Amino acid sequence: MLDKTISSADAAVADIPDGASIAVGGFGLVGIPSVLIAALRELGSGDLTIISNNCGTDGFGLGTLLEDRRISRTIGSYIGSNKEYARQYLAGELSVEFTPQGTLAERMRAGGAGIPAFYTTAGVGTQVAEGGLPVRYNADGTVAETSKPKETREFGGQLYVLEESIRADFALVHAHKGDRYGNLVFNKTAMNFNPDAAMSGKTTIAQVEHLVDSIDPNEVDLPGIHVDRVVVVGPQETGIENRTVSDK
Repeated sequence: MLDKTISSADAAVADIPDGASIAVGGFGLVGIPSVLIAALRELGSGDLTIISNNCGTDGFGLGTLLEDRRISRTIGSYIGSNKEYARQYLAGELSVEFTPQGTLAERMRAGGAGIPAFYTTAGVGTQVAEGGLPVRYNADGTVAETSKPKETREFGGQLYVLEESIRADFALVHAHKGDRYGNLVFNKTAMNFNPDAAMSGKTTIAQVEHLVDSIDPNEVDLPGIHVDRVVVVGPQETGIENRTVSDK
């Protein structure tokens, strides 16, 4: 279908079922598809596997799905300042697969490019490659599940670890502008993980601040071949993740 626009965020996420895996763009508070996440929260789908750099912040973005206990597993780089994320992980309520940040980006990009796995030096000589990272805790604080060892191989005298790509059931991303064909343009650092997440999704849903009739091909950050649905949400405000003020 050439015209990929959807009338509302609710309609765009309506077929995301319980148990789905979802790649989500954004970093901290920047480039978060917050309108689509809110619609997913309203839909009520649970037992979700979320693939995202981090899991939002308390009370915002993916953090709201955590609060509602909609997420059962995450694949990401770090916990960050999300206290509920840390609490659920350490209390044994959530499975967490940690992966180096650059590796996570490439795992998503590779999934969309049809590459099943790739070798990287990131994580060689650590538990990322050797296994043993806590994936899930028991309620008493003991470890219930740990990461498995990964295949390693030497190339040119350098040891590499094999990382599998990620192909998510759905992807939710945010863009500054898009057209009806799904071509997207991101605003500065809001680009972050959004293109990689979009490529990873079997069905990719983009919320855009502005819908335009056409985009100069030289300006396109992500071609529409990777996008299935486009929802116009209007301008979005980016909050302040960590506020530091003086006593004065």
